[in-house]
Amino acid sequence: MAMRLSHRAFERLVADALDMLPDAILRMLDNVAVVVADEPTPHQIARARLEDHMTLLGLYEGIPLTERTSAYGSVLPDKVTIFQRALEEMCDTPEELVAQVRHTVVHELAHHLGISDARLIALGYEDDPYADAEESA
Repeated sequence: MAMRLSHRAFERLVADALDMLPDAILRMLDNVAVVVADEPTPHQIARARLEDHMTLLGLYEGIPLTERTSAYGSVLPDKVTIFQRALEEMCDTPEELVAQVRHTVVHELAHHLGISDARLIALGYEDDPYADAEESA
């Protein structure tokens, strides 16, 4: 059974996940806003280029720190959006939801820092979604 929280309670989970980040990471976050939305917009879904079996839990939109040049400036903040309904749907317990929100916040902020999905998999932070398909081939 999916979890359901008020928008305010879910925002608190996201804020708690941010509060748990080490100070060294927090100091590296530059010109980025973290927001909560119920669901992704059609534009966000298209931008994420998801495969049919995938669900968008969060999305980083912006210029990663590793790609910023001296010309970077006077721009709107990058944005990390955490999608409440998708996260609630995949979790059956409050503990699962807290853990998944934390995981999603860290994953999306990693993109802000310039860490790709492939690198997150190589570091062992993410599972490789294609590992089962490769093993059975």
